[in-house]
Parts: sequence; C-alpha cells; structure tokens
Amino acid sequence: MANRIRGEVPLTLGGRRYTLCLTLGALAELEAALQAGDLAGLAARFAGGRVSARDLIALLGVALRGGGHDLDDAAVARLPLAGGLDAVSVALGDVLAAAFGEAPGGEAPGPANPP
Repeated sequence: MANRIRGEVPLTLGGRRYTLCLTLGALAELEAALQAGDLAGLAARFAGGRVSARDLIALLGVALRGGGHDLDDAAVARLPLAGGLDAVSVALGDVLAAAFGEAPGGEAPGPANPP
C-alpha cells in the first residue's frame, strides 16, 4: 500500500497495483536520462506540460524503481495502459508534486509538525 506521507503514489496497470516514488536516486537517474542538468532543469521540463512518450517512460521507470519495483525501461514500455494514459499522467503528476513539495492536487503541503 502506498504511503502518501513518504511521497508514494499508487498506480494500477494491467490489473497489477504498483507504488510510484521519486527517491533522490530516482531523481538523479531521471536527470541523467533526460539530460536535465539539475533539479531545476528537471522541474522546468515537466512544468511546461509538454512531454514525449520517451519522457513518460523514463519518469514512470524511475518512479517504479523508486517504489521498489525491479523493472527496466524496456519492461516499463511494455506495460499495458488499460486505464488509459490519463491515470498514468495523474499518478506521475502526483509523484512529481510530492517530490517537489506540493501535495497532490497542487496544494501546498501542510506544516511538517502541525500544532
């Protein structure tokens, strides 16, 4: 089960439930794969809203590996999109928001230690 506090996001593909998470290692792998240079470049790339299928495979791959799934990008590319691309896009948006400091839905996260 995905733990939203840890930045984990659930995603079901082909009838199987996965956990997505962007760890520091996953972000470093994504920077290299997309030749983003740094985290700001990576954030800017996805903030523009225009991504290629290759970008989605790279992002989904590192998020799956960060979530504990042992899948290379070739295996990720073969995953069925039974729920459509919308479900994948929403989950990837949520995992990016969690990694870059926004709560799912674009809201600012609450304080780390609420009163």
